[in-house]
Amino acid sequence: MDKERVKKLVRELIIEIGEDPTREGLKDTPQRIANMYEEIFDGYESDSELSVQFSEDSDVVVARNIQFYSMCEHHMLPFFGKIHIAYSPNGRVFGISKLVRLVEKYSKRLQIQERLTKNIADELFAQGVKGVVVLADAEHLCMKMRGVRNDATLTSSAYRGIYENKEEKESIMTMIRRRTPETSF
Repeated sequence: MDKERVKKLVRELIIEIGEDPTREGLKDTPQRIANMYEEIFDGYESDSELSVQFSEDSDVVVARNIQFYSMCEHHMLPFFGKIHIAYSPNGRVFGISKLVRLVEKYSKRLQIQERLTKNIADELFAQGVKGVVVLADAEHLCMKMRGVRNDATLTSSAYRGIYENKEEKESIMTMIRRRTPETSF
């Protein structure tokens, strides 16, 4: 990302909305936004590090309540929530922090929730696990503060491998619900 160019564009935007970019409260805003964009959009450059695996078999591994923040690609406003990931290893398990890194890799991009859910499931399944479930529940500021101005949340899911089977899907959903009473899934 060219931070100097972002600074110039933000300065122009400040002028276009009718503000004075030299005003005390705004004079450093272009730099702050360039720094912020570098941080919140670093998913384009990040590695989920799923190659960090350990020889261990388990029937299922569930990581609950992975908090994420993303930016809606339609309005460039935040959406945020929690993601649950369940997978059935195939003789190897991932370091738990790698699942968080995987979520960050895709959430720190201009994004839609449905694609975020799918991308996480696809990359994890590509590592050779038997099955993957990804559930995401999020609030969208593009819907809360403009347009319909509604507090509804969006839930999305992706199932791969053995969890595409109805019985396996129901079993894993029961496990996630039972252990996560605060979720709306």
